[in-house]
Amino acid sequence: MGVLHRRLSLAIFIAVLALISAGVLVYSETVSFVWDEGFHLVAAQLIDAGKTPYIDFCFPQPPLNAYLNAGLMRLFSQNWHVTHAAAGLFVVGAMILMADFVRRRFPIREWRMAAALVVATVVGLDVVVVQFGTSAQAYGIGMFLAVAAFRCMVAGAERPRAWFSLAAGLLAGSAGASTLLTAPIIPILLVWLWIYNRDGDRRIKAIVFIAGVVIPFAPVFWLLVKARRQTFFNVVEYQALFRRVNWGDVGAHDVDVLSDWLASTQALVMGLLAIAGLLYLWKNRHCEETRRSEIYLAAWLAIGLGVYIATAHPTFGRYFVFMIPFTAVLAVIGLYSVGSRLTANGRPFWPAAVVIALTALSFGKALFDDRNSTTWKDYQQIADQVKKVTPPHKLYYADELVYFLLRQAPPSGMEFSYSHKLQLPAQQERLYHIVSLDELKKQVAAGRFYTVQTCKDEFIDDFRLDDLFPNEKDVADCWVYWGEVKGGSGSSGPAVAK
Repeated sequence: MGVLHRRLSLAIFIAVLALISAGVLVYSETVSFVWDEGFHLVAAQLIDAGKTPYIDFCFPQPPLNAYLNAGLMRLFSQNWHVTHAAAGLFVVGAMILMADFVRRRFPIREWRMAAALVVATVVGLDVVVVQFGTSAQAYGIGMFLAVAAFRCMVAGAERPRAWFSLAAGLLAGSAGASTLLTAPIIPILLVWLWIYNRDGDRRIKAIVFIAGVVIPFAPVFWLLVKARRQTFFNVVEYQALFRRVNWGDVGAHDVDVLSDWLASTQALVMGLLAIAGLLYLWKNRHCEETRRSEIYLAAWLAIGLGVYIATAHPTFGRYFVFMIPFTAVLAVIGLYSVGSRLTANGRPFWPAAVVIALTALSFGKALFDDRNSTTWKDYQQIADQVKKVTPPHKLYYADELVYFLLRQAPPSGMEFSYSHKLQLPAQQERLYHIVSLDELKKQVAAGRFYTVQTCKDEFIDDFRLDDLFPNEKDVADCWVYWGEVKGGSGSSGPAVAK
């Protein structure tokens, strides 16, 4: 009976993982859409065309994810479906790795399967994880690499050789080389290794781990040698000094973001359970040292990532996706602490079922609420309109998403629209491939662009597009303006892709 029960539990576990995985992948190929993934896709497209980030265009991100997307485009096609499929698989991989960790290593054996199912649900059906992790940005890959590094570090601590430490370093470094938002995992893993290593020479393992971390940053070091000023600006200076330019009251914005979890059922349940988990770990020392140290590592990663991301001004709710798998481990510890007291026999079925149901219902509600949100299908209509009205050899100004869909490189300085907020000396703007908002206004007014597309009402008003252009059309809640600007000199440029 025990063997039959274990087999049935494993079958249910695999079925749940398969069901959630299928749902995530379907979402990634149909509904998933993030406005900011446009400049990531344009960067990958430019890399595929032989351009170099920082040197040939502005891209204030670590380059690994862009190079991965470019490689996928080279192998398959320049299509958002390709990058979304990879991102969806990364999300699924992170969910499976963490759920499997809990199934194998959860301190209370009787709760392992239930806890694993809860982790699979709260990670795989988290609204923010699914919405942003399945985009072409680095959320999915960063989350997967962080969890994989965690698993390798845990495995390596109890083995005499340093191979797992090397793997953990490579994975943690790759996460940081994909997005700087994962940077805290590197020192946290290193400190944990030094404290809790159980077999082998910790000094050798630490050196090997650090070496593994450095390797994925080789492209950044190469770019730093080749173009020091451009690389430093994109990787360091922009993030440290220019992210908050023209943001208004950044403090109020951050307070709103950091308190949003109080209005989310999923975040509130997970947050309260995680707090209960921390209290349980603080008060109880009876579980074996090995299991407790692994839970400590998950706790350190969740707290370290949360504090670090909260200091990114401005910060955003989607940035916190990287701490969700580790917070889930704390949450199931808290679920055991609370649930074992509320049920008569201390068994996990009802507590786990309640959390799973709340998570699934909240996810379903979020999908329903977003049923009319913008998708790639809408932007394809916008791109088709831009292509239709723009004559050959005429320039157009549009969102990065449109340039990507039409498979045309943007004019220099238009690859990263947020850079328009910056006002730098002319020499630096040319070096960093930046066009300021004032300069862009002059170019539009002078008729450099035959067609202008935007989805922002303030852009229309600020640039006086209604007065400048003779033609306009509303497409999917965005506007396309075209025609010769009165009094403008006009400009020719590359033909729109056929």
